[in-house]
Amino acid sequence: MRPGKKLLAVWLLALLISGCATLDVPREPSQALPAAGSSFGRSIQAQAAPHQGQSGFRLLSNSTEAFMARAELIRNAQTSLDLQYYIVHDGISTRMLVEELLKAADRGVRVRILLDDTTSDGLDQIIATLAAHPQIQIRLFNPLHLGRSTGVTRTMGRLFDLSLQHRRMHNKLWLADNSAAIVGGRNLGDEYFDAEPNLNFTDIDMLSVGPVAEQLGHSFDQYWNSALSKPIDEFLSSRPTAKDLQNTRTRLEESLQETRKQNHALYQQLMIYDKHPRLDIWRRELIWAWNQALWDAPSKVLSKGEPDPQLLLTTQLAPELNGVSKELIMISAYFVPGQPGLVYLTGRADAGVSVSLLTNALEATDVPAVHGGYAPYRKALLEHGVKLFELRRQPGAGSGSGPHLFRRSAYQGSDSSLHSKAMIFDQQKSFIGSFNFDPRSVLWNTEVGVLVDSPELAAHVRELALQGMAPPLSYEAKLEKGQIVWVTEDNGKLHTLTKEPGSLWRRFNAWFSTTVGLERML
Repeated sequence: MRPGKKLLAVWLLALLISGCATLDVPREPSQALPAAGSSFGRSIQAQAAPHQGQSGFRLLSNSTEAFMARAELIRNAQTSLDLQYYIVHDGISTRMLVEELLKAADRGVRVRILLDDTTSDGLDQIIATLAAHPQIQIRLFNPLHLGRSTGVTRTMGRLFDLSLQHRRMHNKLWLADNSAAIVGGRNLGDEYFDAEPNLNFTDIDMLSVGPVAEQLGHSFDQYWNSALSKPIDEFLSSRPTAKDLQNTRTRLEESLQETRKQNHALYQQLMIYDKHPRLDIWRRELIWAWNQALWDAPSKVLSKGEPDPQLLLTTQLAPELNGVSKELIMISAYFVPGQPGLVYLTGRADAGVSVSLLTNALEATDVPAVHGGYAPYRKALLEHGVKLFELRRQPGAGSGSGPHLFRRSAYQGSDSSLHSKAMIFDQQKSFIGSFNFDPRSVLWNTEVGVLVDSPELAAHVRELALQGMAPPLSYEAKLEKGQIVWVTEDNGKLHTLTKEPGSLWRRFNAWFSTTVGLERML
């Protein structure tokens, strides 16, 4: 190719992958609004005052409560709503929450929504329509600047900077009036709220009120004002208008009315917060305790190679990990210990600490490749006395409906997959957030969570873990004559499997990820 034609080809390629991205537009930093600025915030401050700096906590240990809490915080908010999410999937539950957000904006609530760029993949125009509301602002974290117009060009754009593009904002945070927050593992989508017929993620969220909410507000502000967070308008060739927003609202209302007619049971299940709100009841059930909100620095994703430990949530959590002396229980949807994790866990077990893990079985995980990163460590962990429990795709026969986190889905035959992330230290402290025990959470993605010093709350989280570890719900991996077997229960009878449960396709995915060395990316 002649030099002139080669230059032209490069120019055309650059034009193609640039899509509709525009130059940066000026933006102003903003801060969480003070809790005292609303009667809702002041009521929580008054409730917290006798506890002298402690915060209030209540587990939201099933999907119904988790959805209700989000909807009710929107309805109670008077000045601000700050939402930070890795994934937002379209569906009936998301549409209900969006309708509530629009109503809140209509009454003057400032709404800031920070999304990881993965969420907006190909949906910039649709998502940005909400930002046409004068009270709603939407920013994207670590956005792809090249090739946003089509799926093909987005893929090409990512190839230009893979080292940055695989680093994502995995945080999940819901904050109302800077006084009440929800942290945990749930993204937004029907599969997280038992509204999806084919898959139900079991997850743990925690309602957190008082000073902890202000701490989490600081974390949101750090991400919102980071140079890595860009207004979604920057990636549009033309901004949505007020008419576009009105058209979207009309379609949204029509969609919800159609759901009300066609799937009345699901509609009523999700809308229970409308006639039977629970927030006031939950506030009377709060456990008051000292806490620490933990989060990765947003700049973690810019690190060349492994990030500086001072940027990491795990550095903040290290005193608890190193100080555990009697019992460590971990719930991690995706578990890849790596060599450092293996040394840590076996070292704790060798020192006499009872170490137990609940994660997904191969048949249950939604990412079989991650299971491929976990499986090679099982034998060594078991040899040192670490107990491994792997949640089944469907509960065993005779398990009943089960309370709380691991009850059966409203959809009979729906597959379950563990999505929870929690740790319990010596039955004294518990950590709940978005963090998985794997290299991706430690090194590449950003995370957020809350560490609570309360034996009472730790007992509740521990009980959820033990429910999931029960034989009808999980396989316990054990060693027999040097080989791994899986012990479970059906119809009240224990039985042992010598072959790991899971389809041939799942086995291939797990094997492939191990073979090609993907562990550090998982």
